Amino acid sequence: VSFSVRGTFARDLLEMTTVPQSVNAHGGMSVRVQGGNKTQMVYSLIRDGKYKESVEILDQELQNHPNSRAALSLLGYCYYYMQDFASAAETYDTLCTLCPMVEEYRVYWAQAMFKSGQYDEAIKASHQITDPQYSLRMVHLRAAAEYQRDDLVATKKCVDQCIQSEPETVVAHGCIAYKEAKYEYAIEKFTEASNSLGYQADLAYNIALCHYKLKSYAPALRYIAEIIERGVKDHPELSVGSNSDGIEVRSVGNSQTLKETALIEAFNLKAAIEYQLQNTAQAREALADMPPRSENELDPVTLHNTALMNMEQDPNGGFKKLKYLLLRPPFPAETFGNLLLLCLKYQYYDLAADVLAENKSLHDTHLGKELYDFLEAVILTQSSPMEAYEKFDSLGSIHIDALRRLTKEIQDARINRDTEAIKEALKKFDAALERYIPVLMAQAKIYWDMKDYTQVEKKFRESAEFCSEHDVWKLNIAHVFFMQENKYDEAIRYYELAVKKKHNILDVTAIVLANLCVSFIMTNRNEDAEELMRNIEREEEQVSFQDSGKQHYHLCIVNLVIGTLYCSKRNFPFGISRIIKSLEPYQKKLNADTWYYAKRCFLGLAENLAKHMTVFESDLYNEIMAFLDAAEEHGKGILTVIDQQGQNANPKLHNVAVEARLLKRIFLRIHTS
Repeated sequence: VSFSVRGTFARDLLEMTTVPQSVNAHGGMSVRVQGGNKTQMVYSLIRDGKYKESVEILDQELQNHPNSRAALSLLGYCYYYMQDFASAAETYDTLCTLCPMVEEYRVYWAQAMFKSGQYDEAIKASHQITDPQYSLRMVHLRAAAEYQRDDLVATKKCVDQCIQSEPETVVAHGCIAYKEAKYEYAIEKFTEASNSLGYQADLAYNIALCHYKLKSYAPALRYIAEIIERGVKDHPELSVGSNSDGIEVRSVGNSQTLKETALIEAFNLKAAIEYQLQNTAQAREALADMPPRSENELDPVTLHNTALMNMEQDPNGGFKKLKYLLLRPPFPAETFGNLLLLCLKYQYYDLAADVLAENKSLHDTHLGKELYDFLEAVILTQSSPMEAYEKFDSLGSIHIDALRRLTKEIQDARINRDTEAIKEALKKFDAALERYIPVLMAQAKIYWDMKDYTQVEKKFRESAEFCSEHDVWKLNIAHVFFMQENKYDEAIRYYELAVKKKHNILDVTAIVLANLCVSFIMTNRNEDAEELMRNIEREEEQVSFQDSGKQHYHLCIVNLVIGTLYCSKRNFPFGISRIIKSLEPYQKKLNADTWYYAKRCFLGLAENLAKHMTVFESDLYNEIMAFLDAAEEHGKGILTVIDQQGQNANPKLHNVAVEARLLKRIFLRIHTS
């Protein structure tokens, strides 16, 4: 799944005329509204950047005088600086009809259409402007529009018509180089323009973005830090970091000041870097530190990234945001692919197939053949697993051939002692491996779902030549060994590698720790299992001491897994006791996920008791009754059914308290029978 960051064309080459305090934006008549001070009020509001309030007054005026040139002119201006470019374009279109001889309105109309993503219309409108004083601006506009349409040939033709020594043209050359993946050259051009113009936040962002593309995260973060530092210092009214504590604060809106600081872009890029470094908490924090805006004010990139970062906590909300973006172009290029990949991750295969079929025009531009073939194969696993396996095999062969070629490049570069060539070849190899790993895992999952773990292991061993050092490969082969139930020693070896790689044991996925504990127990290494659990408990206590509101479920999950293991071996007294212990304190540990796994063991016990396959001891009965009473007390607001797309669970019927009462009824009947 890819994070989205904005690639800019340049600084805004086209800006609206500034509204003076005392005269109309375009020299027209004063706005006629009731009350002699209303005209002054409108200009004062615009001067103070209170465009929304200005729009309300101007709308009232236009109800009485719908063809008021002055009111429409100011209204278009306000819409533009509110970044409601579609409304601005509509307003200037009306002005062009009312005042066909005023060329300036056509300029603003073309510019507003460009800003709203209507690139074809903007280019067409720019050709209708014949006044020589606007000719260079229109060339810049066409260049920017062609750039956004990814037509670099047309972009270069437009840029070649510009004055080459101007900083704006230098920036344009840098942007073209960026899209051609010539990031070092792009940095040179942006730096050259910055030296001419002095510090510009958007140019600093462009340089940071190029470093990000080069995976040079340290210099990228330095530029980002400077953008944020200057933004905070020069504009404290933007309230940077004010909503990081989760407290709702007043929106600062999409002001021109916010746009000029490039703070939104900088925070998005910082989040992307942290995401690439697998620092999910820091990525989420970067998004939270942005100047506060309401959800309907978020730009497409921020909305996309917010959806992506909160998928674990709010998958339905994340899907809604991504589908909303897809229906309202222009949207970040990653949106389409990420929506499809997340559908597959959450096993909404039918939804993924529908989205893919409904957006055929986006296949080539937003997916590419490689990703499209992968998505198609994953969707096919539901209806024809073996046919999908063959498709993955074909895809895998292509990736393996590429990896072999790159391995040879690395060897040749080492023989020639060419350090730069070695670095470049290694970078290409790592990128190629990252593309191959999802194909391998999806292919192996077909046999995994069939519970044919021997075939999964065989597939992993075939790929060991290239993948054996990859963390995902090592972790998944550990799972394969674990599931075979006779290779716990091999599972321990790989699980311990995953644990040792993390500085803090709580950074390790809880299920890895749980499986490692079970592997220790199954190989009679109970002391190692107990030591691991003590380490987890110490870390959780330390985290709770530092932040009492922060929850960790690692020890809970480990105990749940161990309890489930003993229940599966029909040692119910120990297994059930371990599960009950894992959920203490109930008000903190009891949730939909932990209850789901706990109740399965209680149902397993009930089934064995009903079949007279085990004895119901009084102590165990009393312990279960006490636990179910507590679950009923604390589980009234915990849903037991996850909301599906478009299907909401009934909170009165599907909650832990209801299910706890049902279980209690079952055990009472068994105990009294």
